[in-house]
Amino acid sequence: MIKASVVVPVYNPGKYLQQCAESLLGQSLPPDEYEIVFVDDGSTDDSPGWLDALAAANPHVRVHHQENSGWPGKPRNVGVDLARGEYVQFVDQDDELAPEALERMYALGSSNDADIVLGKVGGTMAGPSSVFARTVASCTVADAPLIDSATPHKMFRRSFLLDNGIRFPEGKVRLEDQLFMARAYTRAKSVSIVGDYVCYYWTRRDDGGNNSGNALNLRAYYQNLRQVMDAVVEGTEPGDLRDRLLRRFLRAEMLGRLREPKLNRYSEGYRNAGYKEVRKLALERFREDDGVVSDLAPVVRLRAALLLRDRLDGLRELATRCEKVHAELSVEEVGWRDGAFRIGVRVVLVHSDGRPVVVTERAGRYYLDDELTAGLPTVPDGWDVGDPCRHVHGDLRVHHRDTNTWWFAPELLKGSLERVAHDGPQARYQVVASGEFSFDPDRLAGGGPLPAGRCELSVSVQILGLGRSPRITLDGSPHWEQALVPAVVGNPARIVVPRRMLPTGRLTVEVGDRDQALAGAVASLGVRPLQLGGSRLQLSLPVRTGPDAGSHEVELVVGRAGRTRTLPGRIEPAGAAVLALEDVPVLPAGRHPIALRTDSSGLRSAVPIGVAVVREGRIVAVRGIGYRALPRRLLSRLAGDQRLRHQTYRLLGRLPEEQAELLKKVVRQVARWSRPS
Repeated sequence: MIKASVVVPVYNPGKYLQQCAESLLGQSLPPDEYEIVFVDDGSTDDSPGWLDALAAANPHVRVHHQENSGWPGKPRNVGVDLARGEYVQFVDQDDELAPEALERMYALGSSNDADIVLGKVGGTMAGPSSVFARTVASCTVADAPLIDSATPHKMFRRSFLLDNGIRFPEGKVRLEDQLFMARAYTRAKSVSIVGDYVCYYWTRRDDGGNNSGNALNLRAYYQNLRQVMDAVVEGTEPGDLRDRLLRRFLRAEMLGRLREPKLNRYSEGYRNAGYKEVRKLALERFREDDGVVSDLAPVVRLRAALLLRDRLDGLRELATRCEKVHAELSVEEVGWRDGAFRIGVRVVLVHSDGRPVVVTERAGRYYLDDELTAGLPTVPDGWDVGDPCRHVHGDLRVHHRDTNTWWFAPELLKGSLERVAHDGPQARYQVVASGEFSFDPDRLAGGGPLPAGRCELSVSVQILGLGRSPRITLDGSPHWEQALVPAVVGNPARIVVPRRMLPTGRLTVEVGDRDQALAGAVASLGVRPLQLGGSRLQLSLPVRTGPDAGSHEVELVVGRAGRTRTLPGRIEPAGAAVLALEDVPVLPAGRHPIALRTDSSGLRSAVPIGVAVVREGRIVAVRGIGYRALPRRLLSRLAGDQRLRHQTYRLLGRLPEEQAELLKKVVRQVARWSRPS
């Protein structure tokens, strides 16, 4: 039985086809359970011959050659017709599938009788999408934000496509992906989402060949958008679902062209042409009082009103004012609780001079800040925002830098109103988005464990229809240093180190301690008193342990360069973690630097954490590294932080040669002085 057919349209792919093919051939699904169908759309390079050779060497690879049709719509349709699998997965020629993609997507889809299976998307061209925040066994477009993922790089039940006549438009058609997905989503009775594993890698080509940034034929683009909207209307009944789906296209494809910052950066000719086409379509499809427009967030609804009232001047002025608004994020608290790192935040909107963006209460109704609306054409009496907190939304976005993947905390921010003190007759309020997020390394990746690597944290927030994405930053207060303690969580145990990055103050979390950030944190926070029992040594560490956490194997290096002893040990959970060494050898009397290495491969240098005091062959005390802590911590950061290291090298490169060489010499001397092994 063939479970899945991978359909790949091909046209002059160059070197990228081989990378794509290797990812498809390397699937964990057995070769007799899936097939790869390449549809060559009249390529003029050497790819047709290369594909034929690939098919000859691999029985589950098939190739179909045809005359060039122009765009991928027809090759995809032909691929569906040729496919023999229960499901069809579309892949572009310059993209890749992760090794377990087909197996995981098919297993989830078939067990839930899904018509469509979405696999989480990653790669250098994939931005954050809350659609993939977590794995969903079964949903529909009525109860999940599926319409926000409108590309066809998904798995479809072949009989579902054929029975419903769902095909791609053929020829050069803009938004052919959205048209296909609008038809599919509105007909699907069950959709599954793989949210805990990156299935599809959408990677930016170094030649820019998969960028879609060329100037649009605006008339054709919006004519095709009409077809997408027609597909939504055809597949839904009048009511909330239809309005919500149409609202997405009004907000993104239409009003998105008329907002900051892009509206005032277009050339005059392009701006006027785009405005003309957008307004023409808006007048055909929407009214200010219909369900689609009336339920937009306040600022977005104001844009729609100015568009329908034919006030491009008002739209430009509104864009100018909104561009000066930014989000101000303050961290209320951070710390570990129940095995998760908790982050309490408060986000508000402020003007460029720091004054809050407010809503004004008049006769029981709330009106948008006069700074945004005063003098706008056709808005003489202010702009009624309805319930100011209704459209507040905020989530924690975790960018895993090593895999370029985005993950989401399960909690959302909530909106509230705070009175702004002033002497005027009218009450003014600031809309606040606040709440607590949990960074749980064992569950954050769509319900599964995060892979090892560095995670950067930001908050995506919508307030009054203005969307901003501020980074989470901490000032240099000692309060935060005491809160940013490492932890050992999970079983098997993993080291997790929250860090305040210099000089920006951005909060990052290191999972797996690949850069040995734990030792730097221990050196900074200080080791605790030790317990001795014969040759057994226990050293208390400023490290939290999560519920049911296991132990973690480490190495302790004692002594100076050329005379070191490497002692195997482990970090054990005990409220605050304990570094336990079972068989400590007899050591020479004196003071000996000690360093910690959490990577037992020996490929990384141990990082200093203290000084051992030895009497009569035994360690009797462990002291902090005192005045040497700063250079050691700095050097350990430089050794483990590639971007910081590159920034340092660039800074040295800007100095005059003589000064640069002198500074390098000093750095080398400090490195030798600080190195324990």
